[in-house]
Amino acid sequence: MEKLKIKVSIADRVYPLTVDMAQEEGLRSASKKIEVMIKQFEENYAVRDKQDVLAMCALQFASQVEQKQIDTDSSSEETLLRLKKIKDLLVQYLDK
Repeated sequence: MEKLKIKVSIADRVYPLTVDMAQEEGLRSASKKIEVMIKQFEENYAVRDKQDVLAMCALQFASQVEQKQIDTDSSSEETLLRLKKIKDLLVQYLDK
């Protein structure tokens, strides 16, 4: 797989990366989202230290990932319960 050398800017620092071509768009999009979030935190809260802002960004992104996992697990359980009900109905119908 072909590698690309790219640079992403986060919190006024440039990070050179070597990535697969398939990862480039996602990484650039993620760095833009981080920059937007940094700006929001700086505008809405009296935060002067970039370390604090970056920690809040990390927490927000991690909590979004965790919530999606919780939602997915919850949805999977509901789907399994529905499938079990359908199976039970089919078994009842076929037993007649």
